[in-house]
Amino acid sequence: MYNLNGKVAIVTGGALGIGGAAARKLASYGAKVLIADIADSEAKKNVKRIEKSGGIATSCHVDVAQGKDISRMINEAVEHYGRLDILVQNAGGGLVSKAIHGSALEVDEDQWDLGINVYLKALYLGAKYAIPHLKSGDGGIIVNIASIHGILQEPGRFVYESAKTGVIGMTRQLATEFGPDGIRVNAIAPGHILVERSAQAWKKNPTGHKFVSNQYPIGRTGTPDDIANGIAFLCSDESSFITGHTLTIDGGLTVQLQEQFGVKQAQYIIDNPDTNLSD
Repeated sequence: MYNLNGKVAIVTGGALGIGGAAARKLASYGAKVLIADIADSEAKKNVKRIEKSGGIATSCHVDVAQGKDISRMINEAVEHYGRLDILVQNAGGGLVSKAIHGSALEVDEDQWDLGINVYLKALYLGAKYAIPHLKSGDGGIIVNIASIHGILQEPGRFVYESAKTGVIGMTRQLATEFGPDGIRVNAIAPGHILVERSAQAWKKNPTGHKFVSNQYPIGRTGTPDDIANGIAFLCSDESSFITGHTLTIDGGLTVQLQEQFGVKQAQYIIDNPDTNLSD
């Protein structure tokens, strides 16, 4: 069990999904957590869930596409809890990603700006405003949520892939720059995670979900707790000699050759001719 007693953590996008699980996990290890999210009612529900389990949490409305919101978020955490030790930068998930598809020729400039603002610029601003507070204490920790799409690229997702690759590079640079100040910066690259929204979608297409699960060597997709466990480790003293690293938590998906994906997909379709991936 990790000891985060006395630590103060911010989790962006901390209402649901990976962020929701991370907020609960850090609180369970003793951290005081500020849940920053645009989904106010869901954030408040997660606060109550944490409090019911004996943890300490509060929430604030934050749109990470707005720089002023990120600055206010950092200040609120410090004013409310008196310090800042951990920043988990998770916000900006699937809703934006689904709205921005296409190659460099197909994406328009406004889509590019939105995607980069949410997925990359927000993390730069979070670090910019958090680091002075982390430096003034005993050092601190930043965990950036990247993606396997920052490691393996997929056609038609130009903005998302560019931003998530940038998150990995940003993480390495911040670790190099601020390591001497006692600040560790790492990233996590999740595979497909069954968050609340995707779980509902897959209920309508269980065969499709089985198809996706079949691509993973361990035979399943991930859960929010799979990622939250990695976040807790990177926020603990047990990872004190780890910085600038991207921890891939993907059930082994990215260790395979591309040809293996094709073989698995073809064999699955042969075995399951009624597979429907259109939903």
